[in-house]
Amino acid sequence: MGMGPGPTCLVDGWRRFLKTGSGSGGVEIDQTEGAAGHSVRAWKTETNRDKHSLSRELENGVAPLRPNGYSCGIPSAPCANMALFLPFQDQHSIDAPLLHALNRIGPLLVAPSNHASHAHQSFIVHADTTSSIEQVTQWLDEGASKVVVGPALAKEIAGKLPPNRLLLVLDAAELSAVSDRLRAAVSGVLLKVPTFNPDLVLSIKAFFADGEIYILPASFTADIREAKAIGATLVIPTSNLTVEQSTNDKINVGDAFVAPLTSDRADHLIPTVVTSFASGRSLGLVYSSVESIKESILTGAGVYQSRTRGRWKKGETSGAIQAVVSIRADCDYDTLEFTVVQTDPGFCHLNRPSCFGPLAGLAALEATLQSRLASAPPGSYTQRLFNDPQFLADKVMEEAKELCLAKTKDDVAFEAADLLYFTLTKCVASGVTLADIEQCLDEKAKRVTRRKGAAKPEFIATPPKVNGKSNKPSAEPYSPIQMRHADLATVSAAQRSALLRRPVLDSKQMIEKARPIVDEVRKRGDAAVLELTALHDKVQLKAPVIHAPFYDPSTGECLDRSGPIDPTVRDAIDKAYANVRKFHEAQVSAPLVVETVPGVICERFTRPIARVGLYVPGGTAILPSSAYMLGIPAQVAGCEEIVLATPPREDGSISPEVMYVAHKVGATAILKAGGAQAIAALAYGTETCPKVDKIFGPGNQWVTAAKMLVQNDTDALVAIDMPAGPSEVLVSQVVPVNFIC
Repeated sequence: MGMGPGPTCLVDGWRRFLKTGSGSGGVEIDQTEGAAGHSVRAWKTETNRDKHSLSRELENGVAPLRPNGYSCGIPSAPCANMALFLPFQDQHSIDAPLLHALNRIGPLLVAPSNHASHAHQSFIVHADTTSSIEQVTQWLDEGASKVVVGPALAKEIAGKLPPNRLLLVLDAAELSAVSDRLRAAVSGVLLKVPTFNPDLVLSIKAFFADGEIYILPASFTADIREAKAIGATLVIPTSNLTVEQSTNDKINVGDAFVAPLTSDRADHLIPTVVTSFASGRSLGLVYSSVESIKESILTGAGVYQSRTRGRWKKGETSGAIQAVVSIRADCDYDTLEFTVVQTDPGFCHLNRPSCFGPLAGLAALEATLQSRLASAPPGSYTQRLFNDPQFLADKVMEEAKELCLAKTKDDVAFEAADLLYFTLTKCVASGVTLADIEQCLDEKAKRVTRRKGAAKPEFIATPPKVNGKSNKPSAEPYSPIQMRHADLATVSAAQRSALLRRPVLDSKQMIEKARPIVDEVRKRGDAAVLELTALHDKVQLKAPVIHAPFYDPSTGECLDRSGPIDPTVRDAIDKAYANVRKFHEAQVSAPLVVETVPGVICERFTRPIARVGLYVPGGTAILPSSAYMLGIPAQVAGCEEIVLATPPREDGSISPEVMYVAHKVGATAILKAGGAQAIAALAYGTETCPKVDKIFGPGNQWVTAAKMLVQNDTDALVAIDMPAGPSEVLVSQVVPVNFIC
């Protein structure tokens, strides 16, 4: 099976691969002693790498180290479905040359017992039948890009962990048992099949639309190109991979990588973008051939193909050698990206770091500070910063405070630049590079459990006092509701009539006002929800949806920065929960079966709605009562998915009372949005908000209009409880009058 008309496949079946010379391994670069006694990892500082030691290490065939000393894999792991094939470690250990080669080209699928040895490389864990949700969470927190789980575990995890971090493992016979909820809980499927069957793969791809498809045949096959041609990725056991020449039962890892690559050039060369590992900047554009790619994968050296001079190794004559950290193909498999550690004088033949001009921005600042660390003029300001840690710490604190006080866009940018300068000075003085910082950010981004995020006590400002009382923001204790007062003894007849007139809403007019909001969310999903929340609620959110768990019983803290719940309030909610649940449980009845005439049986029975959306108002007051009055019936009925929608507070969090109720009623997700945009997200679904089958709960006129609008849209296929009317409360005070006779 070919890749279609146009580009030419570089190889035709794995048995006809062009063979490359021997050589394997990578590069190991140890710490070196920098100027002024500072220990720095010079291998990531491309301007001061010892090219002779790097050359010797390349010849010795060992792998580059990450800043923490572990063997380096892909610095920022590519999406697993961008891998050209997925190696599966089916052996207790992998020979070092093969492991180094695999680390350069993508993630590795490992068993739970082997994941610890790959903790600082790009890896996917294949859970077994004894694995728990706690173990899956731990593996993701420890850096696994994904975890492969079975159907039983996936059902337990659904709604609790991000779907883009999970894959579902199935046998071909299990496909029919996969529900929509289960399919939505994962980002793709790993299918175990007897043999590679393109027709079966295409049917699976139709079922898992836009999902990642991995195929693991029971018997070894090398149909890598054929699998990629239909949108799937072949899984190959490492016992069938080698750094030696391909055989009938083993394929050379370089051969496997180049199998799906294509070229539209007559010479079959592939454009290759060379990128700096240290700065992320493009260094230049070169070309690669099958042979040069395979040599780079196996040796860890930057080897390319000149259009006029043939194959060449970077630095072989100039001395500006490089070590390959990762090799990735683009989505069309006709362009490559080499991420490399480049030594002086740089990649360009004009002795510059990049063919695209000098460094700029943070990369340029880092290079300047590293140079100053080595040779700052005596008595200079920079030397004082490097030699006086307390002075540098004072400057960092000073600039951080000035950034917090900045108001305008220009002031914020100016103060942020100052803070970045002193922060990077602190990093360079400590031997920390931008690559180290980015690595930490990548590792933190992989975590699925989050810290509470509250500020430390010493950094919490004392709120100003008004009339002698603390004026804390509404994210703390809640601002009082202001009630309007009217004295009927003093108002005019017209004013009295206006006060007693019931509000009348023009539903048609409100529906037309809500329609543009609903349409925006339907078309643009999360992006529209975030923009509308910023516009109407004045809250900037990073993500509109949070998933369970919402409350930590061991600490009494609600998660997602909501903070602790007052024990008295918690006890009151527990008591109300028990009372309301008792009432609704009493309503559960057995099926009613009546034989109206002989042979004619009529039956009435109840079934839970699979997915429900519960709208909890939160504009002027916190209403945990609405949350449990809606959530408990859904919980008692046995609804599989319960999504709460409520407006966020000023700091982007949800009140701890509502978070606690969400925990009590077994909610699976909370949408941080109110108004028409929340109803639209529930009705149509977004990238992160599940689509529901029915929407319940009161709200303002925007909520009511949006509910009426979506229930009549056949694209939404959503029901509502009813259009809620306005709430009215009149408190009448009768003043006693003393009559004197």
